[in-house]
Amino acid sequence: MTVIEAQRLGKRYRNIWALRDCGLSVPAGHVVALVGPNGAGKTTLLRLLAGLAAPSAGRLRVLGGCQPGSAAAREGVSYLDQQMPLYRNLRVRDLLRVAEAMNPRWHGELAEARLAALGIPVRRKAGRLSGGQQAQLALTLAIARRPRLLLLDEPLASLDPLARQDAMAALMTSVAEDGLSVVLSSHVVPELERVASYLIVLSGGRVQVAATVESLLDTHRALIGPARDAARLAEQVPVVTVSRAGRQAQALARTAAAPSGWVGRPVTMEELVLGYLREPTACALPGPAVTR
Repeated sequence: MTVIEAQRLGKRYRNIWALRDCGLSVPAGHVVALVGPNGAGKTTLLRLLAGLAAPSAGRLRVLGGCQPGSAAAREGVSYLDQQMPLYRNLRVRDLLRVAEAMNPRWHGELAEARLAALGIPVRRKAGRLSGGQQAQLALTLAIARRPRLLLLDEPLASLDPLARQDAMAALMTSVAEDGLSVVLSSHVVPELERVASYLIVLSGGRVQVAATVESLLDTHRALIGPARDAARLAEQVPVVTVSRAGRQAQALARTAAAPSGWVGRPVTMEELVLGYLREPTACALPGPAVTR
């Protein structure tokens, strides 16, 4: 089953395209790293997936064919952003009761156990918790809904490194035990590299690459060779990006083997991300027509 299916997806705010001509087909069961610079369209894509905004062009479906925002999608999709929407005047235990009343798949034992392990007092008002505790509470509420697709827009930014690690561990447990699919937007690429099995790179509102991390690492190489041959390298292999330093050049290329005259080595996910963000043809495609 695909948890995300997009065809020529676009979102326009007045005269500005936040997303243009995006195509995606993401299988279930992955932790998806959604990366890109500020203004790339990451939050817009997550809001479209959550049903909080409507596309201006194209088609978007979640959870094997559900329209975002429909009753079936609302039951199966959780969305959490940096704002951590909590009723701050309610005590934590009252928030748990509200969540239980609103969600038929609510896993109360999971929520209570996780909050106890984190030392978050259930008798305290949410607004009196520290920023890190509020982030952990919001994440707990999102996970305990037992969604099939969890959308996270930089929700762990306020956590210290140890708390971020614990939160990631909780996510991975849910992925393993419940078959949860996660889309995680973050600027901390090395952190994503430890947990992500699927990568989406957005730049300028367009999808630059979308595939499993394993397949991308298998089909890309960092190539090192003489700078004088850099211009001709694209005639031998598909080059994503190339940089020169003195007499030496380094390129990211879609190839499993280095061509003659070049030395190849495996790449990291961070190198993949940076390479596709630097791709000179990133925004060369025309945008889609607006649909109403």
